[in-house]
Amino acid sequence: MNGSALALLIALVLVWGANWPIMKLGIEHIQPLWFACLRLALGAASLFLLLVPLGRIRLPSRADLPVVASVGLLQMALFMALVNLALQWVPPGRSAILAYTTPLWVAPGAALVLGERLSRGRLAGMALGLGGVAVLFGPQDFDWSKPQALAGNGMLLLAALVWAVTIVHIRGHRWRAAPLDLAPWQMILGLAPLAAVAWVVEGPPRADTSTEFLAVAAYNGPFATAFAFWAVVTVNRRLPALSVSLALLCVPAAGLLFSAAITGEAVSMGELLGLGLIAAGVGVVAVDSLRCPRSGEVP
Repeated sequence: MNGSALALLIALVLVWGANWPIMKLGIEHIQPLWFACLRLALGAASLFLLLVPLGRIRLPSRADLPVVASVGLLQMALFMALVNLALQWVPPGRSAILAYTTPLWVAPGAALVLGERLSRGRLAGMALGLGGVAVLFGPQDFDWSKPQALAGNGMLLLAALVWAVTIVHIRGHRWRAAPLDLAPWQMILGLAPLAAVAWVVEGPPRADTSTEFLAVAAYNGPFATAFAFWAVVTVNRRLPALSVSLALLCVPAAGLLFSAAITGEAVSMGELLGLGLIAAGVGVVAVDSLRCPRSGEVP
C-alpha cells in the first residue's frame, strides 16, 4: 500500500473528525449560515492559491457545469448550512454520526437513478445502518419532547440525504476536468446563494475577533475544506476505493472522541451502539462493492 497516501488518509480522518467540535465552537462566534459562507470563501481562496502556481485555473467546460452546480449548491452550500444550523442544538459527536449515514442512502438512490443492482449485501448493510439510526432515536438517547433537538437531528439526516443525492449524480457524470480543478468554482457557486440566504435570515454577519474564532476560521478554510478536498481526491486515486471507504468510517468515531475532549460531550452507550451498527452497515455495503465497481463510497 502506498505509504504517503496512507499517511494522507490518516491525516484526513483526523482533520475531519476534529472539525466537528471545532465547528461547534465556530457558531458560538458567528451566525451558523455566515460560518458556512466563511468556510466556503476561505476554502475557495486556499484552492486558488494552490492551483494558480500549477497553471490549473480554467473555467469549467459546459459539460461539467451540471456537476459544478450539484456539488456547489447541494454538497457544499446546503450540506454545510444544514450541519451548522443543527450544531446549535445537537452535540458535535452525535452530529458526526448522523451526517455519516450518507452511504446508506446512496445504495437505494443509485439503484433507482443509475440502475445499479440492490444486492442482498447492500440490503443487509442498509438494515444494519438503519438499525443504528433507530438506536440513536431511542428513548434512552433522544428526548422527543424537545422540538429544537428534533429539528436539529432531522437537519443532519437531511444533510446526509443531500450529500447522497450529489454522490449519485457524481457517479453518473462524465467528467471533463479533474475534481480538484472544479472545486474552487463549486465553492464560489455555492457561496453566492448561501450568502444571500444568510443575509435575509441572519442579517449582516456578526463575528468577533477573538483568538478562538480566528483559529477556528484558519482551521476550517485551509485545512478542513481546501486540504480535505484535495486529500480525499488524492487518496481515492492512489488507494483502493474499499480501503478509503472503510477508513473514512473512522471520521464519526474520531468526531466523538474529539468532541469529548474539546467540548466535554458525554458519550452514551446508545451512541456507541448506534455508531457501531451504522459503521457495520456501511462496511457491509463497502465490502459488497468489491463485487460491483460502481457501488457507494463514503463522502
